[in-house]
Amino acid sequence: MVETVTVRSSKERDYEGVTLPGILMLLIGLPLIFVFGLGLVVLRGLVLIEPNQSRVVLLFGHYKGTLRRTGFHWINPLTGRKDVSLRVRNFDSAKLKVNDLRGNPIEIGAVVVWRVKDTAQACFDVENYESYVAVQAESAIRTTAAKHPYDTAAHGQVSLRGDSAEVNAELLAQLGERLAHAGVEVLEVRISHLAYAPEIAGVMLRRQQAEAILDARQRIVEGAVGMVKMALTQLSEDQIVELDAQRKASLVSNLLVVLCSETEAHPVVHADAQ
Repeated sequence: MVETVTVRSSKERDYEGVTLPGILMLLIGLPLIFVFGLGLVVLRGLVLIEPNQSRVVLLFGHYKGTLRRTGFHWINPLTGRKDVSLRVRNFDSAKLKVNDLRGNPIEIGAVVVWRVKDTAQACFDVENYESYVAVQAESAIRTTAAKHPYDTAAHGQVSLRGDSAEVNAELLAQLGERLAHAGVEVLEVRISHLAYAPEIAGVMLRRQQAEAILDARQRIVEGAVGMVKMALTQLSEDQIVELDAQRKASLVSNLLVVLCSETEAHPVVHADAQ
């Protein structure tokens, strides 16, 4: 008697197909998956806009508009969004070391108050509008400082220390023109720091002190001359005393010494011996 042995290949495997419970789970799961995916798409389209905030909307690389109105919005879920703040911001520049109109090294800094006015220009016309504001502000400060002397300006000339309002207005106009390319509005510019560089601060302080002393002396002399003139006029008009040229010169000399001296005058009384 001969036995027959059946040898199965090692690659062979059984296939049972999909059972009834599996079919039921598939039928129930497909709608759930569809609903979950639809919910994600709906949520992707919801946008919340806070006060003084905006969203720049892009669709496949094309600019579609800017959302500015506060509240919940639903937009195309396929769009891209970029947040842009519309709030007022301050840029406080570092202390810049520059040369003024006379070549004196000075330190100067300013505060720039600005905000985004055109969101499309801010996002697409410049690479980074915040960095653009910083660079242009420092450049404008350097340019303005080099056009004016630190102080003691000539007649009709604007100085950095004595005419801060005019310098601030010039900076505002210059920055407004430069930052308009980035959709940025400049609200205010103020010089926050102004001083001579440390290497010449001592020399310039002594010069300022000397100029102040000269100005004070000039005012004192002008006032003393006016008082002497008034005294001579009143003596002559009231006929209190008759003075010849020599006595007038002596009186003028004594009055100028008393009025212009920094120390207290001590009168000397002459008594003629009889």
